[in-house]
Amino acid sequence: MRKYGMAVFGWMAASMAAVALSGCGQAENNGKIQIEIVQYKPEAVKAFEELERKFNETHDDIELKIDSPNDAMTILKTRFIREDYPDIIGIGGDINYSNFLDSDMLMDISDYEGLSEIQEAYLNTAKELEFVPEEGTYAVPYMANAAGVLYNKDIFDEHGWSIPKTWDEFKALCEDIQAEGIQPLYFGFKDTWTCLAPWNAISVDLAPSDVCAQVNRGETIFTEQYREVAVVIKELLTYAQADPFAYSYNDACTAFARGESAMYVIGSYAVPQIKTVNPDINIDSFVFPASNVAEENILNSGNDLQFSIMENCPNKEAAYEVLNFLLEDENVQIYLDDQNAVPCKKGDFTLPSMLEGMTEYIREGKMADYQDHHYPSEMSVDAMIQTYLMDDSENALDTFLTRFDTEWVRYNRDLIQKVQEYEAKGGN
Repeated sequence: MRKYGMAVFGWMAASMAAVALSGCGQAENNGKIQIEIVQYKPEAVKAFEELERKFNETHDDIELKIDSPNDAMTILKTRFIREDYPDIIGIGGDINYSNFLDSDMLMDISDYEGLSEIQEAYLNTAKELEFVPEEGTYAVPYMANAAGVLYNKDIFDEHGWSIPKTWDEFKALCEDIQAEGIQPLYFGFKDTWTCLAPWNAISVDLAPSDVCAQVNRGETIFTEQYREVAVVIKELLTYAQADPFAYSYNDACTAFARGESAMYVIGSYAVPQIKTVNPDINIDSFVFPASNVAEENILNSGNDLQFSIMENCPNKEAAYEVLNFLLEDENVQIYLDDQNAVPCKKGDFTLPSMLEGMTEYIREGKMADYQDHHYPSEMSVDAMIQTYLMDDSENALDTFLTRFDTEWVRYNRDLIQKVQEYEAKGGN
C-alpha cells in the first residue's frame, strides 16, 4: 500500500479509506449518470464549456459536468478532506499528482484502450512522477506545453541569423545580436517562478530526467548533477538586460512583444500574454541548446494537463466514455486552438505556429519533463535559483549547490526513507 502520502497531506484529517460517496458519478433524477470533472486550468474554461456542451448534446445516458475553478488544487484538497470526490480530476503532471497517487486516491486504468493513442514519451513522464515504481497506469496525458527559446522571427530573418544547435553556437548568436545593438535576451526574474523556465530548459539537456529519483535512492547528489546546469544559467545573465531582477514576468512579456529583445527563454504558455501586447508579432521557437553535443539537446515538455479517475468513482465505464470523447481528434484540436498547447495524443494535429521550430522534437518524442515537477513546493527552488543568480560572490556556485542538497534532504526526508526502504526490499 502507498501510505507515505498520508503524512504529506497534513491537511487531510480523515482517513483515505474507500467510502461509498454521495454525488460521485451517481444517477441523477433525469436517469443519466453524471460524471464530474474538476480541472485546474481556469484559463481554458471556454474550451471546456464547449466540450461539456458538445458531450451532453451527443450522449443520452451520461451527463458531463466540468468545473474549472480559479484555485482548483485548494478546492480539490478541501473536498478530499470531506471525502467528496469528483469522478475525474484534470491536473498537471507535478508533485500534486505524485502525492495523490501515493495516497491511493487514483484508479488503475491500465485496461483503458485510449492509452495506446498517447505518445510514449508522455506516458513515461507520468511514470517518472511515481515516488516508487507502481504497477499500473493512473493518468491519461492530454496536453503538454513546451519550454525553450521564443524568438522574434522577423528580426532573425532581417539579419539572417540561424537557429543554434549547440551551447557555443547560442553564445555566438547572442554576441552577434549584441553587435547589432539589439538586446539578445529579456528576463522577468523579479517574479521568482520565471527563474525556473531557463533552469528547466537547461536541465533536460545536462542532467538525467530522473535525477531526483536517483538522489532519493542515494545514487548521486545534486552538487554533481546540477553543477553544469547552474553554470550555464548564470552565463545567460551576460546577454540579459541590465538588472533582470527589477522586471516582472509581465514586464518581460511586454518588452519582448515590443521588439526590445530578439529572444525570450520561456515556455509556450507565455505566447498569449505576449500577443495581448502585440497581436501581430511573428514568433517562432527552438529547443534550448545547453549542450555542445547537438544530439544531447532535447525539448523541455511536460504533462500540462492529464486526467485521472478517482479510485472511488463507481462508474468506471462512463468515465472511460468521457475520456474517449475528450481524446477524439476534433476535441483535442478544440483545446489546441484555444490554448496553443501540445497534444499528448498521437496524430496529425495543427500545432500553433510558434511551435514550428519544436515540431520535430514533439513528433519524435525527443523530450523530457520539467525538473521542477519533482520539487516540493515548500523547498522554494525558484527563490533559491534567484538568490544564486543575484550572488556575485566567488563561492556562489558551491553555496547554491550545497544548499540544494541540504534543503532537498530537509523537505524530502520521509520520502527518501520510503524510497530507500523500497530499494532495500528489492523493489517490493
